[in-house]
Amino acid sequence: MDLILALDLMGGLVVHGSRGLRSTYRPLTWGIASSADPVAYVRELQPRDLYIADLDRIVGAGSHDQAILDCSQMVDRCFVDRGIRSPGEAVGAGSIVPVIGTETAGDDLMAYEGGFLSVDIMDGRAIPQGDDPLHLLGVADEGHFDGCIILNLGSVGTESGIPSLPLEEMRAVFSRTLLFGGGVASLDDLGLLADFGFDGAIVATAVHRGAIPLELIRRGRFC
Repeated sequence: MDLILALDLMGGLVVHGSRGLRSTYRPLTWGIASSADPVAYVRELQPRDLYIADLDRIVGAGSHDQAILDCSQMVDRCFVDRGIRSPGEAVGAGSIVPVIGTETAGDDLMAYEGGFLSVDIMDGRAIPQGDDPLHLLGVADEGHFDGCIILNLGSVGTESGIPSLPLEEMRAVFSRTLLFGGGVASLDDLGLLADFGFDGAIVATAVHRGAIPLELIRRGRFC
């Protein structure tokens, strides 16, 4: 199972917050990296794969395009959620894999050709319309996405562990690459995801707390 380091960008810096409450996000100055500058951060931690959320662009308040491009050149794969709102924006380049979040993607998911759909979940439902995540995974499986991400926003940054989501059913509904992020707190959590058949996990807080070794992030594999 792949391990992917998460990177949230806001105001030009790597930030940390919890539960998707973006107004509370602050520069990540307490972790294992000595700088919250995104390029310096990635250069120091040396992950194999990255997941970047451009929080400013997601809410329509700026972007981090150059920083994302620079970071992407240091990794094998760089999954990027930059608030895609239409199929024409879902363009990858080099190592960049476009991530289409349900928060911004609009209603017609079948119009997208490729990329990864991020099923953004709060309180067990997909935002913004409260859809059943299993339904959206079924729609995605009938479409042209290369993979899907189950992103449990309500657990981001909390180290609360794997939530009470129907993970086995999620894996059964979607037949292609399936990643999970949000609340992954330990090696045991990674083992649980692997047992359910997930292809990868997106992690950050547990790495900075020392619960998941940095060496695994650099290797990019759990098992």
